[in-house]
Amino acid sequence: MLKTYQYEQLSAQDIDRLTLRNTDPNNAIQDTVEQIIAQVEQNGDDALRQLALKYDQISLDALYLDEAEIEALAATISRQQQRALEIAFQNIHKFHATQLKKERTIETMPGVTCWREVRPIEKVGLYIPGGSAVLPSTLLMLGVPARIAGCKEIVVCSPPQKDGKVNGFIAYCLKLLQIKKIYLTGGAQAVAAMAFGTESIPRVDKIFGPGNQFVTKAKSLIQSRTQVSIDMPAGPSEVLVIADESANADYIAADLLAQAEHGADSQAVLVSTSSSLIEAVNQALQQQLRELPRAAIAQKAIENSYAICTTDITTALAFSNKYAPEHLIIQSDEWKRLVYGVQNAGSVFLGHLTPESVGDYASGTNHTLPTSGYARSYSGVSVDSFVKKITFQQLSQDGLRQIGSTVEILAELEGLQAHKNAVSIRLKDLES
Repeated sequence: MLKTYQYEQLSAQDIDRLTLRNTDPNNAIQDTVEQIIAQVEQNGDDALRQLALKYDQISLDALYLDEAEIEALAATISRQQQRALEIAFQNIHKFHATQLKKERTIETMPGVTCWREVRPIEKVGLYIPGGSAVLPSTLLMLGVPARIAGCKEIVVCSPPQKDGKVNGFIAYCLKLLQIKKIYLTGGAQAVAAMAFGTESIPRVDKIFGPGNQFVTKAKSLIQSRTQVSIDMPAGPSEVLVIADESANADYIAADLLAQAEHGADSQAVLVSTSSSLIEAVNQALQQQLRELPRAAIAQKAIENSYAICTTDITTALAFSNKYAPEHLIIQSDEWKRLVYGVQNAGSVFLGHLTPESVGDYASGTNHTLPTSGYARSYSGVSVDSFVKKITFQQLSQDGLRQIGSTVEILAELEGLQAHKNAVSIRLKDLES
């Protein structure tokens, strides 16, 4: 059952509390992650083997699978499953391919030409979560834009399964992406390995991928202490559903549970204009939970989730913008007029027939998205995430004459004489 709040009875402090999630008040997670990072930095592969034994209960000889092993694993899945992964790959590629565009060259004033050129990040690391569910879809979501961007080296890390390998679905995605090696390490230690490099795992320039709170904390710490950047803080999954009287309670329950089954720390929030709908959703949750293989996990997540009843859908949208959800579903006949009011969300699913699951797998949009309120300032992964955009400028003689005095005046008023001289010395040569 979702605990239900009446929006009008909530104070500003109540709203702040409800929109805050995934905190580490006693620094327990940070302390553990700090130790793991230090262990990997100092001991490399040996640390990864020790941590695999500790956290995954697996003794590893090799820390990676090579191309032949990947080929053999990929062959173990059915043709129907291969085809589903191929369709997802094609749709994701089609959507992301439009994002790589050449920009125009601009003449800001006569003789002053400026432009930007795109360059791929050379070495990128992709973290593919394992844990209670292995996500080949995440490999496609990260690997496809990395390939489109033209990254020279793509390092993939994922926790080993009980047999010390990865499953056939991950392997088939590696084939589709033409990635010939995968490293068998997960959690914070995988992030540290890609940041520092080990005897087996190359150091990368940027790390991508969602994960639990330990992975998210590791990414944040690595970014603050090294020259390695990250895609975004992407922690436990979350969804917020806005629904009015036109919505279907069974659909809402299914959407909430689709996020809840990711993990006990996931969050599923319902904001509705109808108290009777909230009641119907709670009944549907109980019914659908009984049929889920991951019911115990989903139940824990639902217990940490809630519903809010508002007087109107505009207020519901205002709360959503405050929450800034990773996934926002708008189940209303009025979804078209609400689109322009969405300010903070990772990815949005509109209408009664658009479950969040389609974005997770195969519609084409990326499912690696900001969580924990970071959608206020971060975008989801795209081709842009895998490139740098470098500015260029070139001045002709006429251009230097046109802009020179302006730069001289501005440099002088800032007290930077050498800046002024760099222009003045050239102007003097042009005049001689």
